[in-house]
Amino acid sequence: MASGTKEIHFEAHIENYLVNTVKEYHTVLPNLYDKDLCVIPSEIIAFVKDTQPKKYEELAKQYGALVDTKIVENVAKNITKNKTLEVLRNGVKDRGQKLDLAYFKPANNKTPEHEVAYAKNRLAIVRQLKYSNRNNNEIDFVLFINGLPVVTAELKNALTGQNHHNAIKQFMQDRQPKGEPFLEFKRCLVHFAVGTEKVFMATELKGKSTYFLPFNTGLTNHSDTGFAVEYLWQDVLRKDSLLDLVQNFISVQTDKEKVYNPKTKKLEDKKSTKLLFPRFHQRRAVKRIIEALKTDGTGKNYLVQHSAGSGKSNTITWLAYRLANFYQNYTDEKALYDSIIVVTDRRVLNKQIQDNIRQLDNTPGVVAYIDERSTSQDLKDAIEDKKRIIITTIQKFPVIAQNVTNYPDRKYAILIDEAHSSQSGESSRQMRKALSLEEAEQDEANIKTADEIIAEEISKKGQQPNISQFAFTATPKQKTIELFGTKINGKIEPFDEYTMEEAIKEGFIKDVLQNYMSFKRYYKLVKRTEIEDKEYDKKKTVRVLGNYVDLQDHAIDKKARIMLEHFTSQTQNEIQGQARAMLVTKSRLHAVRFKLKFDTILKEMNLPYRALVAFSGTVKDPDSNEEFTENGMNNLEGKISIPEALKLPANRLLIVANKFQTGFDEPLLHTMFVDKKLGGASTVQTLSRLNRNRRGKDSTMVLDFVNDPELVRADFQHFYGKNYMEEENETDPNSLYTILDLVDSFNVFYDTEVGAFAEVFFKPDDNMEAIQPILGNIAKRFDNELEDEDKNAFKAAAKSYTKIYRFLSQIIQFTDVDLEKKYVFLSALLKKLPYVKSDLPVDVVNDIELDSYKIQHKFTASLDLVSEDGEDYGMTPGGAGQEKEEEIDFLTKIIKVLNDTFGLELSEEDKVDFNRVKKNLYDNEELMSYFNKQNSKSNIKDKFEEVVDSEFLDFINTKLDFYNKMTDDKANTLFKSMMFKEFYDREVRGIGR
Repeated sequence: MASGTKEIHFEAHIENYLVNTVKEYHTVLPNLYDKDLCVIPSEIIAFVKDTQPKKYEELAKQYGALVDTKIVENVAKNITKNKTLEVLRNGVKDRGQKLDLAYFKPANNKTPEHEVAYAKNRLAIVRQLKYSNRNNNEIDFVLFINGLPVVTAELKNALTGQNHHNAIKQFMQDRQPKGEPFLEFKRCLVHFAVGTEKVFMATELKGKSTYFLPFNTGLTNHSDTGFAVEYLWQDVLRKDSLLDLVQNFISVQTDKEKVYNPKTKKLEDKKSTKLLFPRFHQRRAVKRIIEALKTDGTGKNYLVQHSAGSGKSNTITWLAYRLANFYQNYTDEKALYDSIIVVTDRRVLNKQIQDNIRQLDNTPGVVAYIDERSTSQDLKDAIEDKKRIIITTIQKFPVIAQNVTNYPDRKYAILIDEAHSSQSGESSRQMRKALSLEEAEQDEANIKTADEIIAEEISKKGQQPNISQFAFTATPKQKTIELFGTKINGKIEPFDEYTMEEAIKEGFIKDVLQNYMSFKRYYKLVKRTEIEDKEYDKKKTVRVLGNYVDLQDHAIDKKARIMLEHFTSQTQNEIQGQARAMLVTKSRLHAVRFKLKFDTILKEMNLPYRALVAFSGTVKDPDSNEEFTENGMNNLEGKISIPEALKLPANRLLIVANKFQTGFDEPLLHTMFVDKKLGGASTVQTLSRLNRNRRGKDSTMVLDFVNDPELVRADFQHFYGKNYMEEENETDPNSLYTILDLVDSFNVFYDTEVGAFAEVFFKPDDNMEAIQPILGNIAKRFDNELEDEDKNAFKAAAKSYTKIYRFLSQIIQFTDVDLEKKYVFLSALLKKLPYVKSDLPVDVVNDIELDSYKIQHKFTASLDLVSEDGEDYGMTPGGAGQEKEEEIDFLTKIIKVLNDTFGLELSEEDKVDFNRVKKNLYDNEELMSYFNKQNSKSNIKDKFEEVVDSEFLDFINTKLDFYNKMTDDKANTLFKSMMFKEFYDREVRGIGR
């Protein structure tokens, strides 16, 4: 009969592997552990004697026979005061001697004494450790480094009917830290709950509040040879790995955030301290990259596709630190990279990286922190001074390109946070050129022909042998995959991935599609009878008229009331009554009008909170000619920011227009109202503002007034797994010739003009003014000889060429000099060409009126996703070749199409009945007597709705169709709300009489 079916056999299996198979640990009996000092004295003394004999002898002279006791007591005292991590990294001082308590693996072989010391670290495993003086509790096994406890583990064998959940429960219920120094925060560095199928971890035991994180290779662990979780002891807990974790990963993070104090009724700074132990995918990504660089060296790109909630900030921190001290070969004299440049648009990340690296390496000046308050000169100085790690913002990225040209012999690692198309544009091309080792001497350039100089330019703008780029994103676009992805078995894939599916199923983020409410607007437009019927471009007119409808006060009012009714009835009660909501609008003017409408309705409803609005610049309302700013509308006191103000109970809603749709992490956000067309990555980024976890946040809610739910589901599905591209679907370089043929077919310029432009542009002489006449003549020819339709077509084709060439030049090195010539020429020409006036038929809104409007709830459902990866495709030529012919139609027909699509389907007879109901309400003397200031608004409304229902009931026998339309739940509610507002405003408030 097979053994190994019990928990004790599971322990023995792990011990045997670490002690006998790999011979990196030794077994220590539990009785050698000191419960008072929480260390193994014999291990500490053995380590000190073996590695620091002279220091031991000096202390023996002072302490005499008590030397061992005194050393151990001093170590224990320092652990209690400074905690285990600090003592392992920096040692302790004892009567003039500095004792090291651990030696870490040297980065290269230039310090052989460190190699010897590293080999003498003593790793011990103790099974069934009785750690307490208060009870006989035993922990299944504890790992020690030189006598200091670092890892605890509770094991459960599935064959006994238990799993990791039981181990977690045991930690929470039976391993109470109060009064137990061994279990206090930051003594042991990590606690593992280990089943035979899953592993979870925690770094702080807090009883029932302990937060255990998954520590698994994926959604399922697998092994062909043994336990599914054997990676824990065969990889993570191995000697090199454990000491690497202590040296380069584990850190204490202190977070500071603004929180509302209900007692003082003010925002206050709240500090929280966490002990960071990397999750499995974070450690895996860093280690994979380090291993790849040992073979690859510099000159390659790496894409890390890690979902929201994956801890990208810490992964970037750990990678930056490792790269700053990385030697490609163990025998190398110097580190592979001269500088590590971290490019991010998150201020929090900047500070976080700096603080975390300070713990890992407290050498002054290791990190240069170039934030928005720093100047370009500060960044230039950091590059010149060869700072090991330079953290800068995305806005200062071009400055890097301008300044590193002075140091062509250096090697750089560029870490890009949330890499998207910003890293596939001209600034990225110029950065590659600037960091290139191929930089030519100035005097050499003077004697080269234009074509030779252009060929050299081409060689500098592709992938450079002295630059490695590491891109981090949750939603990689097609360009990002092509530019940073790795070719594996005929596919371009991320180098490492932690998917949205994993993050949701492991509970790190919410599934924001679980409660998705879809609305559809219905409206009817009529052409003014006095206006002559004219022809318009059908597609553009529909767009203009749709925008016109959405800006009407009636439409804004209806949507706002639905949103606020939902918020007051549901959202405001979520997250222990602290939930917030965000409204995403399609434009700054929409945001302004929604803010004004929200203010009115919130006041009307007598609610104790208000809405904030976020938009840039100044907005002028064309109807009122009034100007609005974000500051003016919010009227916030002092220097409080909008994210901070949203934490106050007086501010529960946030209306945004192109702000806070990405990178805004407020865990109190529960509900999102969407009144903007979304698509692709922007769908995921926008709705993902809701996905952050918080205690008490059990759900999220989306109310979408614009988007097709199936398209929203498809956008999320695309980024649910990892993203990849088949090699055959890469952007085709030959497509450039197809686009050039199209560009040339317009006969806007001659090859001689392109050649003359290149002769000036690429020569280093300071005579750029000479290109102005060349471009000026072409611009005149463009304006005089082309019809508006051809002007637009030429521009589209030229833009398509520059876009695809700019992208491809970063991936491949072209040998056709003419392609680079045309690229720089067309890039300059497009800026010089006269502006072609927009032909949107904006005047059409003067010819029509909004006859009727309603919003109908379609359904509320979960938009479920399936386990699969998302396939991407390379760029294809756009421009005039794909332009669709304008479809011209009369305004009356365009309106009919709109009404057929969005119509209320109220017949003319229905409208007569509708007005009859309205007249009957006004004629009802009893009802009208309720409309006075002495009655509360709620009493008036109750009476009003009672009479309305009675009026509709009269139609049940005579006009059943009309009765069914007007008693539909949503339609009935909206009709009553709209009519009551009209009656109340007229009779009580005196508005509109």
